[in-house]
Amino acid sequence: MITKLRGTLDALSDTFAIIDVGGVGYQVHCSARSLGRLPAVGETVSLLTELIIREDAHMLLGFSTSEEREWYRLLISVQGVGMRVALSLLSLGEPPELAAAISSQDKTFIARAEGVGPKLAARIVNELKDKVVRLGFSTSTAKVISLTQSRKPDLPQDAVSALINLGYRQNEAIDAIEMAVRECGKDVMIEQLIRTGLARLARS
Repeated sequence: MITKLRGTLDALSDTFAIIDVGGVGYQVHCSARSLGRLPAVGETVSLLTELIIREDAHMLLGFSTSEEREWYRLLISVQGVGMRVALSLLSLGEPPELAAAISSQDKTFIARAEGVGPKLAARIVNELKDKVVRLGFSTSTAKVISLTQSRKPDLPQDAVSALINLGYRQNEAIDAIEMAVRECGKDVMIEQLIRTGLARLARS
């Protein structure tokens, strides 16, 4: 099993990279996010990998982080999600954004991925909403909501809870959603508040 590659970036396309390791070129399929993190051609690159063995071909998938690879393995556990659909889903956003979309059952966001229709988006959300705890989600949502209500009763509690479940501290989550409400207004969908809050946390 090939689990990691380190070599020279030989070529780059929209869907894969070619990495030269000791004179052997490996074609590695990646999400758009991972491809965007690669250095310039000719520089040293390191990717975590997953080997796909089929009757007609052996394929290598590359991931910039172990978290992304774990998400890939989680996504392909859903019936109808293969390699290409999983990489397309991972191209939608960072793992925390994907986790927030699944946690808040944002099927519209999931359906933006190439190859994902409304039915598959619904299946992904329904099958994974409880499994995301494997990637760091907390199960103490009720406690989180109670604590938040005591501090900021006017904030959308589900949005604050989603950020805390993603690993952010309570104060960070409350501040991020408070700023998101100021920017977007209270009447927007909860998914938009979560994404805006995540974007602000990423910039801070």
